[in-house]
Amino acid sequence: MKTSFLLFVVCLGAVGVCNGGRLRNHFYRKSCPLAEDIVRNITHRRTAAYSLLPAKLLRLHFHDCFVRGCDASVLLNSKGYEKAEKDADPNLSLEGFDVIDEIKAQLEEACPGVVSCADIVALSARDSVSFQFNRSMWKVRTGRRDGNMSIAQEAVDNLPSPYSNFTALKQKFAYKSLNVRDLVVLSGGHTLGVSHCHLFSKRLYDFTGKWDVDSSLESTYADFLRTKCQSLSDKTTTVEMDPQSSLSYDNNYYVLLKQNKGLFQSDAALLTNKHAAKFVDELTNLTDFFAKFAFSMARMGKIEVLTGSSGEIRKKCSVVNSY
Repeated sequence: MKTSFLLFVVCLGAVGVCNGGRLRNHFYRKSCPLAEDIVRNITHRRTAAYSLLPAKLLRLHFHDCFVRGCDASVLLNSKGYEKAEKDADPNLSLEGFDVIDEIKAQLEEACPGVVSCADIVALSARDSVSFQFNRSMWKVRTGRRDGNMSIAQEAVDNLPSPYSNFTALKQKFAYKSLNVRDLVVLSGGHTLGVSHCHLFSKRLYDFTGKWDVDSSLESTYADFLRTKCQSLSDKTTTVEMDPQSSLSYDNNYYVLLKQNKGLFQSDAALLTNKHAAKFVDELTNLTDFFAKFAFSMARMGKIEVLTGSSGEIRKKCSVVNSY
């Protein structure tokens, strides 16, 4: 996440009006009645076989929406020397592309050229997280269309960094028309999944360049992390982002954060601002977390969407139709 940014289109209205169209509930009710069932069935089957999939698909959705909006640009392959988003450094550990491809292939059999890859990403993220509850945990309005451009540098420029302070995080979210509440709520996605050591090990070994530990990190937790990550250069070892609860969609992230056990520098940064810290307190209530996460996911899911006649419906998610 760096300093150059592209201008973006602000989507207006409660459901996000942008480029002459709008997202709505059950967009495919007539054009592909089984679309959401197909996405849900495949996602649930794949989640049952791979417990880390919800974290992967949620992250894929986030990384898609923060670059060019929710247009499935993160799925496009690089072409020759033109590196696409998925080959940018922040995206090299993304997974779940095979799940999206399987869903798309079945949808193309059922309803050729109808369901966008962007909607598949949004729906599968929701459905994978919802699998443990056997009910949808938030609504996903559909009608997104797919973009036809993907540039690696834009991922570097736009994605929030795990090394960010609060000011940088707030700015990244503001550029996407998301506020401080959205920042704190969406950070709760760190309740799922694992992280590679090199994304936080500086906090353990050389935080200020003096071979010191980040003083904002609880000492016993720091000791534990050092047993897992034994060098600054370890890029292979992974640890749970939410210890003992990394496979469960819950609010334990905020409970740990208040104990100064947030894994990333960007997590700890949420406690450095009084407004953000107040939201952290609120989200230690599970019911509040579920409601507010649903609301902020809906806001994120309409970032700079392409609708109406903009963009295209890709036949294959990894390449544009004209390629």
